[in-house]
Amino acid sequence: MDTSIRVDLPLLIASLALTLIGIAFIFSSGVTSTGVVYSSEYIKQSIWAVLGIGVLILCTLIDYTRYKEWSFRIYTINILLLILTLIFGKVVNGSKSWLGIWELGIQPSEFMKVSTILFLSAFLERNKLILTTWHGFLQALCIVLLPMALILLQPDFGTAMVFIPLFFFIVFAAGAKMEHILFFLLTGLLTLLLIILPVYGNLLAKRTPPLFVRLGDPDVVTMLMIASLGIAFFSFLGLWITKKRYLYGSGYAGLILFLAGGASLVSRKFLKSYQLMRLIVFLNPTVDPKGAGWNILQSITAVGSGGFSGKGFLKGPHSHFQYIPQQSTDFIFSIIAEEWGFLGSLLILVLFGIILFRGIRIMLVTKDPFAYLASAGICGMIFFHFMINVGMAIGIMPITGIPLFFLSYGGSSLITVMISVGLLLNFHLRRYRY
Repeated sequence: MDTSIRVDLPLLIASLALTLIGIAFIFSSGVTSTGVVYSSEYIKQSIWAVLGIGVLILCTLIDYTRYKEWSFRIYTINILLLILTLIFGKVVNGSKSWLGIWELGIQPSEFMKVSTILFLSAFLERNKLILTTWHGFLQALCIVLLPMALILLQPDFGTAMVFIPLFFFIVFAAGAKMEHILFFLLTGLLTLLLIILPVYGNLLAKRTPPLFVRLGDPDVVTMLMIASLGIAFFSFLGLWITKKRYLYGSGYAGLILFLAGGASLVSRKFLKSYQLMRLIVFLNPTVDPKGAGWNILQSITAVGSGGFSGKGFLKGPHSHFQYIPQQSTDFIFSIIAEEWGFLGSLLILVLFGIILFRGIRIMLVTKDPFAYLASAGICGMIFFHFMINVGMAIGIMPITGIPLFFLSYGGSSLITVMISVGLLLNFHLRRYRY
């Protein structure tokens, strides 16, 4: 059979359409209110798009079993690149995440996402029953924690966050126990609360409960950790002696609280003040309307001003008067919504919906466990990028610096998602292989 007939055309067309829209609005973001083009970013993005399409074709044609065989080497090479970035990398926007010279450079953390998906999928395929135990679940988690730790050291909190959903999408697809998944999800959410609430309480001390302010004291958190560890210890001891199942729940809760407290104390050592403020202004942008809250407030205004059909291409005042910082990267969706309105936003939603729908369909019809797990990870990664970036633009998600795949300016991000689409097309071409 001719392989061209078996190519997933909706997935391919939606990906190319988003890429072209991205180039158009990157061009729009570089035009002033007087019509002067001051940025060449759209030219660079066009070059990266051509390169990305070539990479997509290459990733589609090479038998994906090769990627499975090479997954550990690919993962190791990217880990080494992350280490080199910490030593020799360039600092951009407060993060040492770029490796290169002059204007040429790559962001290894972007490529690390796909590398982790491939290696984790291959690891779980070889060890099919490993997720049934806590020990096995932790082994799989370590594959993700290593690159996360290196990326947090840059520090790039937003990119590090992406590894969490791709991990949970893959292990859920691999059959992990729900109690294991919920344990780490609840620990992560509680960690974020213990990081955010004290800072938020200090900023609004007169309008917030005193407990929020007290949680900012490391001694209070330490005492909370000791108490929760005691609860966990005696609960599990009682469970071992009496075999009463309700003690498992209290031990479980105590251990979550202990780990979340410890993680929050460690995180405060590494998180920069501007990163904390990004989380705070998500709760209340008016806390710092002319500082950390400016981006969200201007983005929401731009999105709302687009109305039903938008102000027209190249006619968005917020973008052309430069009211929105980082408008070609983090807030590209704001420009689209302002100039194309609700209809343009809906088009973006539909195109991403097609990509995710086709990705999930490929995951469900493929016969190979590796392709099944890798598809789950890729879909989780694309979904998380879309949800966080668009949510950030409309004020329902915190600012994290996560780009909108296909649309945001950036070669590493664009090539990463092209590799991902190429892999999905590859799995589709060979979907009946066992």
